[in-house]
Amino acid sequence: MTTPIPIYFVSLGCPKNLVDSQVMLGLLEKERYVLTQEPQNAQVIIVNTCSFIQASQEESIETILEMAQFKESGQCEILVASGCLTQRYSKKLETEMPEVDLFIGTGQYHRITELLEKQRQALELGSPLPKRSYVDQPAFIHTEQDPRLHTGPQYSSFLKLSEGCNRRCAFCIIPKLRGNVRSRTIASLVKEAAAMASNGVRELNLVAQDLTEYGMEWKYREKLEMLLPELCKIEGIEWIRLHYVYPDQFSDELISVIAREPKIVKYLDMPIQHTNDAILKRMNRRLTKAKLFDLVQKLRDQIPGIVFRTSIIVGFPGETQEQFQELCEDLQSLKLDHVGVFRYSKEEGTQAALMPHQVHPATKRRRAKELTQILQQQSQELQNRYLGSQVEVLIEGPSSETDLLVQGRMSTQAQEIDGHVLINDLDQLGGHPIRSGDLIEVEITEALPHDLLGRATRILSHGSSYTPH
Repeated sequence: MTTPIPIYFVSLGCPKNLVDSQVMLGLLEKERYVLTQEPQNAQVIIVNTCSFIQASQEESIETILEMAQFKESGQCEILVASGCLTQRYSKKLETEMPEVDLFIGTGQYHRITELLEKQRQALELGSPLPKRSYVDQPAFIHTEQDPRLHTGPQYSSFLKLSEGCNRRCAFCIIPKLRGNVRSRTIASLVKEAAAMASNGVRELNLVAQDLTEYGMEWKYREKLEMLLPELCKIEGIEWIRLHYVYPDQFSDELISVIAREPKIVKYLDMPIQHTNDAILKRMNRRLTKAKLFDLVQKLRDQIPGIVFRTSIIVGFPGETQEQFQELCEDLQSLKLDHVGVFRYSKEEGTQAALMPHQVHPATKRRRAKELTQILQQQSQELQNRYLGSQVEVLIEGPSSETDLLVQGRMSTQAQEIDGHVLINDLDQLGGHPIRSGDLIEVEITEALPHDLLGRATRILSHGSSYTPH
């Protein structure tokens, strides 16, 4: 009988990177590798890194060095660094991080078992180790044929529609790390989503570098507007959420599909980054303020109650105080529900890093703080509209704050980033237990800037994890 090899896995960065991690775990699980929750017990440790901005690079390096300690204090024989940091800096890392045995780029992660076996065989034979870095131009994208180990809550999962990006935003390094757009077929995506549903997934989160670029390399013979109705036909899927939908390619047909399909939650993750036309042009964003305002109004007219998430960059090179104030005023007018504020990060290899008039770090911090305070107040005003209403909530489990509360999310709250509905009164359910993955009705009794509080009124449906008592 083959002896199992325990592995410990750390996945950093975005949900798209998490999908890659789950594919690697699925491939490893097919062989003799088994996942352990304790790094000191692992013979192989893998860190799937992020390299989007400086802060994520630092987190990746710190995590690798932390895991390297288990080569001394634990059972670790092979330490692997994969993902975006490796793709970006493999030669430098190979020189500066002798602790790492294997570097795997974003285009080679599907070879994880093959490359690990080469390393293990060399160790067992006492032979010189094969080359440490496997990095090339990314071309791979997984399909429904590739195994994938689901690591999140049973009721929710991410579905990656495409890999890579054809945009060339001045501040972004992603195209150099992930390559150009490579889309999966509608048939492949529907098969994977159906398999997820059969395993208890109720919430499907669609991700890509940009959902509106899905199918562009086929001249849109298959496109997002065609995919969504097929996903909506899958039995068991209750919520379908769209992440990373760019505003400059938002078609009327896409608006119509979102409006008419009840399973598509009325929530859009739509990154806008700025509202000043001069800054947008310098960013290489194919958008103007006028088009943005028109699109938001059109979406609100045709999809009543739609909720928006977006991201904003302050301190982009050349941003003046007047342009920043314009941004603040525009966001107050737009009244978008969830806004992430980020300070511009000067990234090596991007067009923006070479631009003149870089904004001083102290100015970036001040602007981010000022805008965040404005948005915090605005969020409270927007949250108040839920008071007294009955909302559908997907149960996640005990609150991360206290065991006295149960937490869940409305369809207009994405996991981990948009707050929760905290439930402090379950008496109305008549003693019926609720479990993670259940859908229940909640009356909202209190509104906070980030979270909502309420009391449960009835169970709408049980998730697959429900066990009757």
